[in-house]
Amino acid sequence: FIPAKAPMDYYSRDYEKGLQLYASGVLIMEKCADLLPDYFGFVKGLVDSQDLSLNISREMLQHDRQLKLIAGRIEKKIASELKSMCDHDRETYEKFFENFGLRIKFGMYENYGVNKDKLKDLVLFRTSSGKMRTLKEYVDDMKEDQTCIYYASGETAERIAHLPQTEAVLDRGFEVLYLTDEVDGKAFKNVSAEDARVQTDEEKAAAEKRAEENKTLLEKIKAILGDQVKDVRLSASLKNHPVCITTDGALSMEMEKVLNSMPGAEQKVKAEQIFEINAEHPVFETLRRFENDEDKLKKYTEVLYNQALLIEGRSIADPVAYANAVAELLAQ
Repeated sequence: FIPAKAPMDYYSRDYEKGLQLYASGVLIMEKCADLLPDYFGFVKGLVDSQDLSLNISREMLQHDRQLKLIAGRIEKKIASELKSMCDHDRETYEKFFENFGLRIKFGMYENYGVNKDKLKDLVLFRTSSGKMRTLKEYVDDMKEDQTCIYYASGETAERIAHLPQTEAVLDRGFEVLYLTDEVDGKAFKNVSAEDARVQTDEEKAAAEKRAEENKTLLEKIKAILGDQVKDVRLSASLKNHPVCITTDGALSMEMEKVLNSMPGAEQKVKAEQIFEINAEHPVFETLRRFENDEDKLKKYTEVLYNQALLIEGRSIADPVAYANAVAELLAQ
């Protein structure tokens, strides 16, 4: 059976999984850990087998072929029951997943995804639709012109919903996975990817022309930000927001945060940041106005870059300097 709530120590190293193991009605072991994989470690119960010897030692159990066969059947049965609950009693399953789902997610990701095919239909993700969805449900409802699974990572669904990078995807009617668990920042396609930026030939030509016209300004902004960013570009996806940070390459901002927070992460990894500016926003005209005013361009650039970091849920290097810069600009 599955407990109603996860034990206090369930996600700690102190938690001991296992089922009671009997041989012909005689208790052999109170908690036989070998009967359950870690991702199903929440299951409680007992197993009574007539194929095990009453004198079998703990050491012999670990190598017993019959025990491995029993464990395999138990794993399949648990997966089958959970899938049935997910399909036919979604409300109960969502409550279960709230308590134990994180461990299943870890099971899907760990060991380079060796168990992903067993577990992928049991994992739920919150989405921009406000619902909890499996990956299969998401894919089944994808629009005809959608070629990717889009996600956005953040601390809460509410914060993710306000990220400027989601605008282009949501405007096209695509659903976005909201990944709020640290283990989530792994695969799929970030909402800032090129796939979300569908433009007509005329729009592309206009964007290229505008980028060329503002090439010097963008180069000056890149020089101000230095090695904090890989590039500065005019955005093809922003609508209402002035700026955002996207990434180039496999490492996202969220994964940078996760990897650097891991124990023993002495060498810090860094995502390749792209600072994107909305050329349709009034703030861009302000930047253009101060293109040849080195001090003001620097101040506006740094304020906007720090704002983009805050939107991403990241800390900024000098909050006091940022607050003073904002106050100074407001006083003008």
